[in-house]
Amino acid sequence: MAIALEEARAAAARGEVPVGAVLIAPDGSLLARAGNRTRELSDPTAHAEILAIRAACAATGQERLPGCDLYVTLEPCPMCATAISAARIARLYYGAADPKSGGLNQGPRIFTHAQAHHVPEVYDGIDAASSEALLKSFFATLR
Repeated sequence: MAIALEEARAAAARGEVPVGAVLIAPDGSLLARAGNRTRELSDPTAHAEILAIRAACAATGQERLPGCDLYVTLEPCPMCATAISAARIARLYYGAADPKSGGLNQGPRIFTHAQAHHVPEVYDGIDAASSEALLKSFFATLR
């Protein structure tokens, strides 16, 4: 999660919502790391999770990432949760809950739907305080 937080800080420095993601291979090696880039790329799908999944798939030459672990600083939104399921990621670890836009324990609860063909193991609250502090600080500067 420390690397994901580094990516979130870098995203904030770019003026992006500070969310970071890291994908770890089954052997424990780092496959990909990313931070939000929606503004920079003018792409509403350029969330940290999506960018990390794309990079990991490119690195492995596969469209699925079985056995991989994804660390994210914020509860994934519905779009990202669906991508996580489609990529067949084994385990998801996330920091802060997202009451406004979360897709797992808030809102649509994507992994509870029959359309979620794969449901990863989910571990929440991982270094949540650090993730929450970063988000609160970022949004406080905008107000």
